[in-house]
Amino acid sequence: MQPAARIYVAGHRGLVGSAIVRRLQALGYGKLILRTRAELDLTDARATQAFFDAERPEYVFLAAAKVGGIVANSSLPAEFIHDNLAIQTHVIHSAWRSGVRRLLFLGSSCIYPRLAPQPLRECDLLTGPLEPTNRPYALAKIAGIEMCWSYNRQYGTKYLAAMPTNLYGPGDNYHPTHSHVIPALLRKFHEAKLRGQDTVFVWGTGTPRREFMYSDDMADACVFLMRLPDEGFDSLLGSDESVSGRFEPPLVNIGTGQDVTIAELAALIASVVGYAGRIEYDPSKPDGTPRKLLDVGRLAAAGWQAQTALADGLRSAYVEFAAGAD
Repeated sequence: MQPAARIYVAGHRGLVGSAIVRRLQALGYGKLILRTRAELDLTDARATQAFFDAERPEYVFLAAAKVGGIVANSSLPAEFIHDNLAIQTHVIHSAWRSGVRRLLFLGSSCIYPRLAPQPLRECDLLTGPLEPTNRPYALAKIAGIEMCWSYNRQYGTKYLAAMPTNLYGPGDNYHPTHSHVIPALLRKFHEAKLRGQDTVFVWGTGTPRREFMYSDDMADACVFLMRLPDEGFDSLLGSDESVSGRFEPPLVNIGTGQDVTIAELAALIASVVGYAGRIEYDPSKPDGTPRKLLDVGRLAAAGWQAQTALADGLRSAYVEFAAGAD
C-alpha cells in the first residue's frame, strides 16, 4: 500500500474509522477518500456503486456499521441486521466490480459462539450458538466474513476480515443507553461524581470477563495488516475448504490477549474519574457472554502486538470525554 494509493475509509467518523484515518495520515497517506453518511448512503446499492465507479479506490477499510451496546442491540434488532447486511453487501460487491486491490472488513468478537473455549480462535467461528442479545449484529458480521471468503474463492479478490475485541477511545459514543460498556461507565461515574451520588449501579453481576483495546492500537493493527507484503497478506486469506479440506476463513483477531472482569473495569474507571462512592451491581440485568478473550496468535505471528495499557487508555479517553462534557 504505497503512500500515493487511493484509500477509501468507509465509516471515517466512527470510533474505528476515525482511528484508521488518524493512523493513515500519520504515516503520510495523502489520498484518502472520505464520505459522511449524508454524502453517501451505503445502504443504497446504486449510490454505492456510483461512488466506486467515480472514485476508483485501490484499498478499502470497511469500518462503516450500525453499532451499539446491549440495550441498542436488544431494542433495535431489525435495524442492526438490515443496515449492516446492506452496508457490507454493497461495499464488498462494488469493491469487486471496481477492481479494489485489497479490502479489510471490520467486524467484532461477538461473531464467536457464546460458550466457545477461551481464548477465542479464528477456527471457532460457526462452532456453536451465539449470544442472543447481539445475535442479529453478529450474524450480519459473519455474513460479511463469508462474503469476503466467497469473493476470494470465486473472483480471486484479496479481502480480509479483522475482528477487533471491545474498543474504546477518541470519538467514542457516549449515549446514555446506546453506548458500549466503557463509554457508558465513564459517563455514569463522571455524572455521579458531579452530582455527589453515594452509589453507582452497574448492570449485571460484574463477573463476566472482557478484553478491551484502545482504538488507536486497533487502527495501527489494521494498517499494519494492509501494508503487509503480498506473501504475508495472502497467507491470512484462508483457503478453499472444498480443496484444502480445512476450515480456514480469511479472518484475523485483533486484541490485547488480556481481559478483566466488569467489576475490575468499573473499579478502574471509578479511580480514573475520581469517583469515591460505592459500586453496586444489578443482577436482574443481563450479563451477556460470560467471557470473550481473543486468541491473537495469528496477529502476533505476523509481527504486531498492542502497546496501550488499559489504565493509560482509560485516562486518555476520560480526558477527551470530560473536555467535551464541560
